[in-house]
Amino acid sequence: MPVYEFLCPHCNVIYSFLSRRIDTEKIPRCPKCGAEDLRRVPSRFGVGGGRSKAAAKPGEGPDLDDPRVEREMMRFAAEMESMDENDPRQMAHAVRRMAEIAGEPITPAMEEMIRRLEAGEDPEKVEEELGDALEEEMGEEGGGGFGEAPTHDDGLYPM
Repeated sequence: MPVYEFLCPHCNVIYSFLSRRIDTEKIPRCPKCGAEDLRRVPSRFGVGGGRSKAAAKPGEGPDLDDPRVEREMMRFAAEMESMDENDPRQMAHAVRRMAEIAGEPITPAMEEMIRRLEAGEDPEKVEEELGDALEEEMGEEGGGGFGEAPTHDDGLYPM
């Protein structure tokens, strides 16, 4: 039976849900606050084998000393060397890949940005139209960087 992970933007917690069948459309309610606007995120199991115990603390991100993370970062760096920075599709792939490696969820505005870049839209136009929403979601109003990384709930909830 598949396990899906969803981020509750209100609790800033990623929850795991057990589904009795493969269902990529169903969005569960938050088991803590009951919110219905959870966002599916890449599974820790599916991205580099999961986080080590050293990286499990909220806000820390991946353990950069973990050889798996280092290996993924090296692969990503090699990909970036051959990237055409004028190709919006390649930019979209890079943003998506960086979020996966960092263990960061892709926010709704970021997903919209990636979708539009994948469609070949002009990056400057996309940034102009989505810049404020991206900054708000990523907590950049006061000084840059991602907001605090979400925590992971250890429970397994029914879908």
